[in-house]
Amino acid sequence: MTALPHVDSAQLMELLSVSLAAYYGDFTVAAASENLTASQGRTLNVLRRGPASMSMLATTLTCDASNMTGVVDRLEKRGLVHREPSASDRRVKNVLLTAEGEQVIDAIRGKMHRTLAGLDRLDEQERETLYALLERVFTARPDAA
Repeated sequence: MTALPHVDSAQLMELLSVSLAAYYGDFTVAAASENLTASQGRTLNVLRRGPASMSMLATTLTCDASNMTGVVDRLEKRGLVHREPSASDRRVKNVLLTAEGEQVIDAIRGKMHRTLAGLDRLDEQERETLYALLERVFTARPDAA
C-alpha cells in the first residue's frame, strides 16, 4: 500500500459523508425491494444485533418515539418483529426480530451490491483493519479517550 498524504479531520469527514451516502442509497434501494421504507429497514438492521427497547430504537435511529411506534407497528403487522415486556421493567417493551425479520434483513444486506462490491475489493487484512478502525472511531466511549 502506498503512503497517503496527510489527511485532516475535515477530509475524513467528507469521505465518511460520501461513503455513508453511498451506503444508505444502496440500503434504501435494497429495503424498497423488500417493500420496506428506509426507516423500517434500518430498524430491522439495528434489531439484527439483538433486541432493543422502543426508546433505544428511537435514540439509535434519531427519530421521535411516536414515529418509532408507527415504524414498529408496521413491521409487527408484517410479522417481521414482535414486542415483549422487558424482564427487568414490565413498563418497557422490547422489540425482537422474528425469523422472517431476520431473513428479510439478511436479504436486504445481500442486495446491497454497490456496498458489497466495494468491500470485496478489500483483502482479509484490509477488512480487519477497516473493522478495527470503524469500531474504534464509532463505538469508543467518550470517557475512554
